[in-house]
Amino acid sequence: MKQFKFLAAIPIIMAFVFTGCNNADDKKTEPTTAATPDTSAAKPKETAPTPAPLFNVAVIIHKVANYTKWLPLYESDDSARMANGLSNYVLGRGMDKDSNTVLVALKMADPAKAKAMANSPALKEKMKQGGVIGVPTMFFEENVMMDTSTMANTVARVMVTHKVKDWDTWKKEFDSHKQARLDAGLVDRVVGHSIDDNHLVRIVFAITDMAKAKAFMASKDLKDKMAAAGVEGPPTFFYYTIAKKY
Repeated sequence: MKQFKFLAAIPIIMAFVFTGCNNADDKKTEPTTAATPDTSAAKPKETAPTPAPLFNVAVIIHKVANYTKWLPLYESDDSARMANGLSNYVLGRGMDKDSNTVLVALKMADPAKAKAMANSPALKEKMKQGGVIGVPTMFFEENVMMDTSTMANTVARVMVTHKVKDWDTWKKEFDSHKQARLDAGLVDRVVGHSIDDNHLVRIVFAITDMAKAKAFMASKDLKDKMAAAGVEGPPTFFYYTIAKKY
């Protein structure tokens, strides 16, 4: 670089020699410096990460007599689900000695078809063959937030469902409480509401600390925040582990 500046200064020195110095002002002339090469074009531009696309889901929760026997029968009915705009997403199994309670989450392309299949005699017969016990709980959800990034060694989840007076009011209070949830070992994974009624809310959290998470769910802090957010009636909590992702 020093050599480059020296060579760049030669024309100035030569001009000084040939033209002479006529007055004191000439002596104050500032030397011209070489321009720094523009290398900005060589640097790749940083772009913000593209958020995962949202998709709606159908969630079915039911008990089965035997999970190991139920699973292959469930997966054998995949073509019928696809014909109704449903595709496999996640299977969960209940915790706390309730491993035969199954959560089925399906990507839902067509809510009308999904609801028709849910009420069809064919599905009821298939569930009977699979050893489903009792009446399933079904939730057809429009998602407004999803975090599908991989979380190492974290398969525990809790699903919270409750009614709210007003979705916008609830969402504002919910968002403002995020740090408290993180401190309690809860990471937001899914936030959504019924596709037919945004007063019925469903949230899924990943759990990084079970003891802290359960303490938080029973805390006065959460009860006060839910009251401020307009939650109506007691919420339901379903703790489960991710059994399979498709």
